[in-house]
Amino acid sequence: MPTVLITGASRGIGGEFARQYAADGWRVIATCRNPDSYDGAGEVHALDVADADSVGALGKAMAGEKIDLLINNAGIYGPRNLPFDALDYDAWEQVLRINLMGPMRVAAALAGPVMSSQKKKMVFISSKVGSISDNTSGGSYIYRSSKTALNIAVKSLSLDISEKGVICLLLHPGWVQTDMGGASAPIDMTTSVSGMRAVIERAGAAESGRFFNYDGTSLPW
Repeated sequence: MPTVLITGASRGIGGEFARQYAADGWRVIATCRNPDSYDGAGEVHALDVADADSVGALGKAMAGEKIDLLINNAGIYGPRNLPFDALDYDAWEQVLRINLMGPMRVAAALAGPVMSSQKKKMVFISSKVGSISDNTSGGSYIYRSSKTALNIAVKSLSLDISEKGVICLLLHPGWVQTDMGGASAPIDMTTSVSGMRAVIERAGAAESGRFFNYDGTSLPW
């Protein structure tokens, strides 16, 4: 039975990942800031990705485990629609801590369990708005920059641990009907997560370090 560990699993995309993998017979390890808020399948652990001690505690709890698939899903959007001359820099710092530093901390803490598994895959939920080439509308400075930074960090990570056989993927889930995406988003969670799971399943060494849409199309940096 393969094992998947999911951050931010109490709701939204993370919760849907947990539901689908559990339904397919995977062992699910769900993590979230408040374990009491998790009502899905599998086991649950407390995790605040912005807190180094919390991430360290999870790493100790997972010592000796084999994690076939790590899904770094936890993230926030931050303040919306702020012009460049009225940005909230404290909020920007917090978004970077959660969206960039958090996933990298988790990856470092769980690298051993991933490397000792059979599938050896790390997935990082990014966003198309982090693509520099695709940015034709401007704005969204805080969220965009957090995902652009995540993209380059994971690209470097994919190269640094390639000799260990670990495959790192950056995935855009689409504009999804979640608390972040809103009810008017065109894609439901089942479609998004099913698509990303297909990308994850077929990914090999040649796909490591690349940026994909949920439907499997390659996205520009």
